[in-house]
Amino acid sequence: MADDKQQHDRRVFSCTTCDFTVDYHYKGRKPPFANCILLHEECYVLKDPFSTSGGFVTVGGLCSMCNRDVCLSNGCSLFYTQRFCTNCSVKHIQEFPHELQQEIMHKLKS
Repeated sequence: MADDKQQHDRRVFSCTTCDFTVDYHYKGRKPPFANCILLHEECYVLKDPFSTSGGFVTVGGLCSMCNRDVCLSNGCSLFYTQRFCTNCSVKHIQEFPHELQQEIMHKLKS
């Protein structure tokens, strides 16, 4: 019976850009297990399995333009005041500062 409840309560984050998938513990800006922390964006967070003091790992977020789930990998998203997936950052490259435009172009080449 306990196994059924755990399976039902399981939360899984999947990046829509790459194949990264991981179980997460919380989605939002203020993880309840990390006191005094307020994130700049709504994120998928998991408890750090190696921390004894309530640490956490941020694994993904939502693209602010298309609302797709994306991981924090440089190849999948970037954060500039908000999270942007690679596709949206390329589509709207002219709206970013020149330095960021260069970074986006560099990501495309690699």
